[in-house]
Amino acid sequence: MFADFLKRLTAPAPAQLPDADARLALTALLVRVAKSDGHYAPSEIAQINQAIAQRYKLDAAAIDALRAQAEVLEEEAPDTIRFTRAIKAAVAYDDRLGVISALWAVVLADGQRAKEEDALLRMVAGLLGVEDLDSNMARKKVEASL
Repeated sequence: MFADFLKRLTAPAPAQLPDADARLALTALLVRVAKSDGHYAPSEIAQINQAIAQRYKLDAAAIDALRAQAEVLEEEAPDTIRFTRAIKAAVAYDDRLGVISALWAVVLADGQRAKEEDALLRMVAGLLGVEDLDSNMARKKVEASL
């Protein structure tokens, strides 16, 4: 279903993604982090929906459709390293930094910080080119807002 999209995303020099493709790729990354502890909790799904709503100003039907597509893409996407490197090359830094905050919100949505989620988020932040300090600051902001 997403073969052409993944081919473009993981090309040796991916072009800047159109907005719709960037939304899909970044939402798939949110889904991947949520699933990393082996449990895709309703609270994590709700947090993904909230992140999509805030970031992209979509209505409920569009949010559900985007998340559903992202769930399929996440299953079909290559390993996290190739996937995040491709996103880094194709998505503007400001968007990647905002995604780190959204990722922390998803990790913390179920009230638990699983070691698998922490490890994946540390790796993803680095692969997206986001400094550890910036990631920690984003986590603290999210924790304070909960």
